[in-house]
Amino acid sequence: MFKTLSVYGIAYFLLLMLVIGLLYFYPKLELHLLLNSHHTGIQDFFFKYYSMLAEWPLYILMLLPLFWKKYTMTIFFALSELSAGAILQILKFFISSPRPASAFEHYQNLTLPVVEGVNMYHSNSFPSGHASTFFVFCTCTAIILAYRYQQNAHQNDHKIKALINFFLLSLLVPTAALGAYSRIYLSQHFLSDVCVGSIIGFVTPWLIFYFGRNKILKLKMNETP
Repeated sequence: MFKTLSVYGIAYFLLLMLVIGLLYFYPKLELHLLLNSHHTGIQDFFFKYYSMLAEWPLYILMLLPLFWKKYTMTIFFALSELSAGAILQILKFFISSPRPASAFEHYQNLTLPVVEGVNMYHSNSFPSGHASTFFVFCTCTAIILAYRYQQNAHQNDHKIKALINFFLLSLLVPTAALGAYSRIYLSQHFLSDVCVGSIIGFVTPWLIFYFGRNKILKLKMNETP
């Protein structure tokens, strides 16, 4: 299972190293402008609505396994999201960090790129809840895909399923990364905010699965096929 998941883990690790490098070499405000300097109408539309996926559509998708009586999948999603959300709220409570809209108010010579129709927030920037939600969803999905592939690896068509599984896993990090970047594009968060949000969203499902895997698997065996 963990060998199957390596494509997802390696992709995230490489992305994280790139992000940490950018955070190290560039000042916070300069980096935000660097990442958010080129706007087009199409991109404004895309990122405005793509970001909204973390507000409720992803939660609806987390409930879909219930239609196939895969209760433990939804439980896994829910526990991961609730745990990550609790960590986020604790950090937001103790770390009062201004959002880009507030930070740029002190620099009259700098213009903050914004998207028309987006309600700008001014406080509780660190860490990004949207970034965490995107990565919780994609990491949970990656773990479930890898587990189910392992369960069916003995079947005759396992090579075809291996290719499909690899393809799906390879899409998950870009999917989550786009969601995290949308918060920067919309000037709702800095890169450091989405970086820590992504780490919480990546690590929490692993911890939930590791410490609860025996219970999850036990429940799974009791599910109606």
